[in-house]
Amino acid sequence: MAGDGAPGRPGLLARLWARLTGHGSGVDTPGPTSPTEPVGASSPTQLVETPAAPDGQEPADQSDPASHHVVLTERTPAGGEPPNEPVWATGADLPGWHQPPRLEGEVHADLCVIGLGGSGLAAVAEALDAGQTVVGIDAGPIAGRAAGRNGGFLLAGTALFHHDAVRRYGRERALAWYRGTVEEIERMAAADPEVRQVGSVRLAIDDQEAADVERQLAVMRDDGLAVEAFDPTAPDAGVGAAVAEDAVGLLVPDDAMANPLARCRRLAARCVDAGAQLFTDSPATTVSGNRVTTPDGVVHCDAVVVAVDGVLGAILPELAPRVRPVRLQMLGTEPTDEVTVPRPVYARWGLDYWSQAPDGRIALGGGRDQGGDEEEAARPEPSEPVQDHLETLLRERIGVTAPISHRWAATVGFTPSGLPLCEQVRPGVWAIGGYSGTGNVIGAMLGRIAVELAVTGSSDRADLLFDT
Repeated sequence: MAGDGAPGRPGLLARLWARLTGHGSGVDTPGPTSPTEPVGASSPTQLVETPAAPDGQEPADQSDPASHHVVLTERTPAGGEPPNEPVWATGADLPGWHQPPRLEGEVHADLCVIGLGGSGLAAVAEALDAGQTVVGIDAGPIAGRAAGRNGGFLLAGTALFHHDAVRRYGRERALAWYRGTVEEIERMAAADPEVRQVGSVRLAIDDQEAADVERQLAVMRDDGLAVEAFDPTAPDAGVGAAVAEDAVGLLVPDDAMANPLARCRRLAARCVDAGAQLFTDSPATTVSGNRVTTPDGVVHCDAVVVAVDGVLGAILPELAPRVRPVRLQMLGTEPTDEVTVPRPVYARWGLDYWSQAPDGRIALGGGRDQGGDEEEAARPEPSEPVQDHLETLLRERIGVTAPISHRWAATVGFTPSGLPLCEQVRPGVWAIGGYSGTGNVIGAMLGRIAVELAVTGSSDRADLLFDT
């Protein structure tokens, strides 16, 4: 195994992954154009600064009956192709839950929050705690976009792995992001008993990535962060059925997971109980610091927080050049006891990731590199190349044969640096987003910081996280 970062001889796990993906042992990612570009997009995706990968093998011959390529129409369960709905919807029916109404007429509040996903709802909750009156609006249902359609991973740190963040942003800033997000995870777990702080596993798929895992482990230990070497070959490792004898990984015990849709609905219900006025099916049509309009209503306010991540450019066109919309895809299965996956797993530099819900369903996502340029600014609908990859991964790597019940997609926002936005873009209008696929925790933290900035005009936490 190469310990200096140079590509080493592919091991058994790499050869297995090459068979699954149709690529060689290196990280073949056609999307990125520079070391700061994302190599994948998912809830747990990390932006990886890594040496160029070795040349890949040619994809399997699709005419070969032995090929692992599966035609989309041949793998549909009885009753047709699963709808574009997240598997999380099966566990998000809360007692007494109903979507907030459409905004009709005029309302007044100290603060208007646009976007009622995880980051927007965190902003609503923070404003309520600060004694503000709050109106929140969304173009669709609560967490109807990426906030309720992601992998449910609650990860500490930025979109870069910590050692890469240290190199790119400097140790002080990287640690500020990491420690701030650990505090946010602990805050989430304390507020919601359904948040499971079980840690997460990074699984290396070749010698090059194994060397990178070793570097990450060393830097995190040097910085006093919670991390452990992890043996994916242990009988109780819980990473899937097909693990090679030379596999390596690391465990981050601070990380957590939750059903993202149910978590957002619970948070919305708590905000309404605390006095917030929330409205769905109410897209913002004009936005200024003291007035937001919708097709049938008007919000009069003193400040606005826009928290819509991947569609920031649609609401605030001046941000379109800085936040790039990217499609993420996932699939989910019927409940199964074929495997036990006790904590989230991400592999292949964060390009692939999976977890298991308490009822036994597997949620599997990633494979953005399999879709190529079509995953950029695409409609949030499943595509055949990515779903092919995910299903093969499910069957061959994880070892699950349970029927696929859900296939879905969502749009998230990526930035060139991997750091999100949190800034005033118009007088009285603050924008957050561009989480580069890791918005569950960062988005919540920035939602609360944006409220602090909008209400008080300053934030010590923002000064630590951003160039000011």
